[in-house]
Amino acid sequence: MAHWLLKSEAESYGWDDLVRDGATEWDGVRNAAAAKHLRTMAVGDSALFYHSGKEKAAVGIATITRAARADGEDGRWVSVRVAPDRPLPRPVTLAAMKADARLADLPMLRQSRLSVSPVGDAEWAVLMALARN
Repeated sequence: MAHWLLKSEAESYGWDDLVRDGATEWDGVRNAAAAKHLRTMAVGDSALFYHSGKEKAAVGIATITRAARADGEDGRWVSVRVAPDRPLPRPVTLAAMKADARLADLPMLRQSRLSVSPVGDAEWAVLMALARN
């Protein structure tokens, strides 16, 4: 099972919206690197749901419930289906991520504009520990 980070502005579509809807299509991604990550996702993978914009914090864990399928007519873009799993015990802020040396190589910190990025197993464990403290 792989781990991911999905970014969304809370004002557009936030964690509470995902919980209310029960699931959503993660579509509209128009960046080649992010689309590559979507193609790699598998059913059962976990994803941190990160609020970009004002809040700048991971707030929940979602589960990938359907692998990639075409999003648009040209075949370059894909979408996946995600469902809420559980909220984090406490949000993990961007400041906390940047302050933890163990997360220095986290792709989200190195390529901050990507809306979809991988999270390694060791990094996932650190993020989950930060969410518990």
